[in-house]
Amino acid sequence: MEKKTVYIETYGCQMNVADTEIVLSVLHKAGYTPTSELEGATLAFMNTCAIRENAEEKVWNRLEHWRGFKKRNPDAVVGVLGCMAEHLRKDIIKSSMSIVDLVVGPDEYRKLPTLVDATRATAESGIAVKLSRTETYDDIMPFRAEGISAFISVMRGCDKFCTFCVVPYTRGRERSRSLTSIADECKQLEQQGFREITLLGQNVNSYDDEGKDFSDLLAACARAVPNVRIRYTTSHPQDFDQKLIDTMASHDNICKYIHLPIQSGSDRILKLMNRTYTRDHYMGIIEKIKLAMPNAAMSTDIIVGFCTETLDDHEMTKSVMREVEYEGAYMFNYSPRPNTKAYDTLADDVSLEEKSRRLNEIIVLQNEISARKNLIEVGGEHTILVEGRSKRNEIEWKGRTDTNKTVIFPRLDAEVGEYRRICVTRATSATLFGQLMDQKESKTIMPHSDRGEVIYDALPHVGSAVSIDRQNHAFELPVINS
Repeated sequence: MEKKTVYIETYGCQMNVADTEIVLSVLHKAGYTPTSELEGATLAFMNTCAIRENAEEKVWNRLEHWRGFKKRNPDAVVGVLGCMAEHLRKDIIKSSMSIVDLVVGPDEYRKLPTLVDATRATAESGIAVKLSRTETYDDIMPFRAEGISAFISVMRGCDKFCTFCVVPYTRGRERSRSLTSIADECKQLEQQGFREITLLGQNVNSYDDEGKDFSDLLAACARAVPNVRIRYTTSHPQDFDQKLIDTMASHDNICKYIHLPIQSGSDRILKLMNRTYTRDHYMGIIEKIKLAMPNAAMSTDIIVGFCTETLDDHEMTKSVMREVEYEGAYMFNYSPRPNTKAYDTLADDVSLEEKSRRLNEIIVLQNEISARKNLIEVGGEHTILVEGRSKRNEIEWKGRTDTNKTVIFPRLDAEVGEYRRICVTRATSATLFGQLMDQKESKTIMPHSDRGEVIYDALPHVGSAVSIDRQNHAFELPVINS
């Protein structure tokens, strides 16, 4: 009997990585084994992103590359999952009829085994993209590789309807998992050896479980696993309140790192984006964060060249960057997305050449800020979570501070999964370098595993994706847009 195997390539945000783990769990229960090799797989899926045009282009290019695979493996079922499946379902089937057998949206993953069987039985393409008001996959334990870092999706969808964003149309409206189920999953992950957990949502601040808000959830998770670091992404400034700041400040294992998208420093542009906050409101949040957590690190998202953006608007964004002094930023040219309000009602009137010029300006500015911020770290000490080998040198390893900065250091006796104390000896705009200190704060050793090791690139400063080496393949992870 032929072994049933599934290969998945995942593009986009951390939510897509978490969704891939849901898909693998559903298919594993149906008898499929994950494989890291496309060739010979009985199921081959792309879990896709539609947040920017460039993300979609990558998938179209990969589908063309997969034509050869389909020709050599005619019985394999090829599918497109996720946001592109929801957003461009008809185009995918029409343009790639000889390749794509299934198009499945993010709320239909429970149906995958049945859809695969039906496709095999009828030799016809299948589409399942209905959005749900209730689906959270609360009862499905994700299929995770061994490692030290894990994602938990705490809610799905978004109700904000920013004019540039397709998320409400590709992932539906907001719905939250139960607080108890999330806290229990944190405990299970700790028992499995995970040392860091990231809570995910398009806008985690909107979390609501029968009156329990995100601050309540964050505190519950921190208490459930006091020896595990807790992170989260991403936040919307409208919903970022003092209660959340106080919760972060009062728990040592909640990482003092906040990703808070500004998108633009101009109130006029923020209004056109339907961001529902002003620059002053945003800066008030930053002031409160710095007062409660002086050493907290901040990062952000910035869209350059949004509809009607002037040079004055652009300079306002640069002034916010100088005032906040972000540790890092994801910066992108505005990319009009079909079916969004901006696409339908606003003119994309900033030329690509001018967008690129402005983007380069803020990249240079952010690199200068990052270099200055990192230089201040020299001589300081941090507790890092050891993640594994450095890409450039086998005798050097890498770890991450709770402020999300990468530290490269000589390995000595360090092991993956340990919390170790380190002294910073030098810095670049992207990376800290240091030496292990003698005293270990804890000695929880994880067996090193290339197969399950989770290794992030340096804290991002530009719009390129962050790569993660997971069990099946390399994921591309820009921050969840919010």
